[in-house]
Amino acid sequence: MSGTLYVVATPIGNLEDITLRALRVLGEVGLIAAEDTRRTARLLSHHGISTPTISFHEHNSRSRVPHLLSKLRAGTSIALVTDAGTPGVSDPGAELVSACIDAEVAVDPVPGVSAPLTAAIASGFPLHSLTILGFAPSRSNARMSFLEGIAKNPGVLTFFEAPHRIAETLREASTILGTRPIMVGRELTKVHQEFLRGSAADISARLGDPKGEFTIVVGPDHGSATPVELPDDQSLAAEFGYMANEKGASRRAAVATVAKKYGRPAREIYAAIERVKKSGE
Repeated sequence: MSGTLYVVATPIGNLEDITLRALRVLGEVGLIAAEDTRRTARLLSHHGISTPTISFHEHNSRSRVPHLLSKLRAGTSIALVTDAGTPGVSDPGAELVSACIDAEVAVDPVPGVSAPLTAAIASGFPLHSLTILGFAPSRSNARMSFLEGIAKNPGVLTFFEAPHRIAETLREASTILGTRPIMVGRELTKVHQEFLRGSAADISARLGDPKGEFTIVVGPDHGSATPVELPDDQSLAAEFGYMANEKGASRRAAVATVAKKYGRPAREIYAAIERVKKSGE
């Protein structure tokens, strides 16, 4: 008889945030597949659990999936855990779950903490619609496209960002999302937990020296413009000039305002302005 794959949620910071069932399962299974065995070792030691662990992360998932599947087929039950929170978001957990389903091996989720849900609840935004994304892309062009996709979704969305990229992501978001409300959660459930609320530009100005792990929640957009036909480049440049020169808006804020008016990505407005500049050279 095959074993069972338990998908176990673990704390995202505070080691007390784990269910009694999760502790029992971690102690009873034959093996724990962990994204970072050193990090999981601290959790297990804290709760007096001595179950052996094996690494399972994005760099070894291709070889680990068949290895773990063979153990499950042989009757060993395995607990899958990630660095923090619920496996399956920004980690290879979904690959193993899918392989087990295809092989008709039982999969049993053990629910608990989830960083996106924790942040979304703390945001205060209405959660009639919630989209959970992984990490924003590391390259600027891909990240701009990622943010433009978010801008087209009027519901609440969450995603992760690394400390060394959070400042640049917020600057880009201020151009694309404009005044749309967001919340940035830092070090959730930990000693230095912090919530920053406002527009991307507001939060960027208050960010300071970014340290820790960040979860961003983008609030609902109730005022998204319906895409309409763009005027000619000269007219767009004139609108941009009015916002920048007469209203005193920054270049990014002026572009964001024009883009929002026409329901178009900011890069289209940038492109029109650049074409006008080049035609006048």
